[in-house]
Amino acid sequence: QVQLVESGGGLVQPGGSLRLSCAASGIFFSVKTMGWYRQAPGKERELVATITEGYTTDYADSVKGRFTISRDNAKNTVYLQMNSLKPEDTGVYYCNAVVIIMTRREWVYWGQGTQVTVSS
Repeated sequence: QVQLVESGGGLVQPGGSLRLSCAASGIFFSVKTMGWYRQAPGKERELVATITEGYTTDYADSVKGRFTISRDNAKNTVYLQMNSLKPEDTGVYYCNAVVIIMTRREWVYWGQGTQVTVSS
């Protein structure tokens, strides 16, 4: 069983910063691409950023230059540093990971979500 445990959400004023963390735990062979998605009220879940095990990153246009995704492969942990936050960044942020389980098959896991609210 693999679990993704997120932390770091909260309430912040516009222009502020938050750092999200997500750690993969359990029994597995390795973790491949990790990423963050978000879902605002009444909207579909959307990609925020991804990072491969080789540290190649990709970002949604709306967060480029403001958010930075990183990972610590030794800890199976992915981070999302969010700067210059805007009200439209408000939503539930979900961690995502492609995991090679012990049967050597790929499996996609999701975290439980953490709320980020940007408001004055």
